[in-house]
Amino acid sequence: MRLFLWRTPFVNHCARLRTIRYASGMQISERHSIFAAVVHVPFGAIGIRTDAAVNPAALRELIYLPKSFDEKEPGDSVSEKAARQIERYVSDPDFRFDLPLVDAGTVFQRKVWSVISAIPRGEVLTYGQVAKHIKSAPRAVGQACGANWFPLVIPCHRVTASGGLGGFSNHDDETGFHLGVKRWLLAHEGVAGY
Repeated sequence: MRLFLWRTPFVNHCARLRTIRYASGMQISERHSIFAAVVHVPFGAIGIRTDAAVNPAALRELIYLPKSFDEKEPGDSVSEKAARQIERYVSDPDFRFDLPLVDAGTVFQRKVWSVISAIPRGEVLTYGQVAKHIKSAPRAVGQACGANWFPLVIPCHRVTASGGLGGFSNHDDETGFHLGVKRWLLAHEGVAGY
């Protein structure tokens, strides 16, 4: 069964979302095969995807996963580097990622991600503030945040709604897994009130 259709940024994003939904219902061996490594973190796990056929020297994607995913040792040098850097970030919120990333996202998404990448640890911007900076609309910024292929490296958790936490990874269920991840990340980085 082929899970990914890598044709356009929109199809890529939709395929990623379908894959996560499918992954939770797969047998353990099947769902682990999508990842080069799975690292346990305090809020669950992070799946690390690489793709030797496309670009063996770059990270393809990071995905937040529930605790039900077993840890998986890195299968290549890129996933090894990513796993070590994720562990360092969990130990030290001031750690700065330095990972080779595949070229992903639309021109607009990359513009949003560039602004997000400049937000210092311990600070947040609202979707509206990011939108004003790039002369766009807050909803479009939120969609670009949700399409982020490299969470933690591009810290979209540092973007919040003007009246509260906002969504995260295209999820907005107040008691759901993804918003729990966003709360943990903000608290880890010293941002209170969420």
